[in-house]
Amino acid sequence: MNIKINGDPKEVKDGLTVTELLKIENVEMPDMVSVQLNDEFVDRANFSTTVVKENDKIDFLYFMGGGTFGL
Repeated sequence: MNIKINGDPKEVKDGLTVTELLKIENVEMPDMVSVQLNDEFVDRANFSTTVVKENDKIDFLYFMGGGTFGL
């Protein structure tokens, strides 16, 4: 099955859940990543039940704090 992960085409086996995909892709700090599936955020509670389908677009997003204090 063909999908896109962070804009890159990938071929993966059918029936993968978001949780399985995070493991296969060796995502660092999976507890800290947000996942968009076809431009919609997936609730973390649904990672293990959300199944990826042919031509889905998945983005792994890390939100970083930062900025400048006192300017």
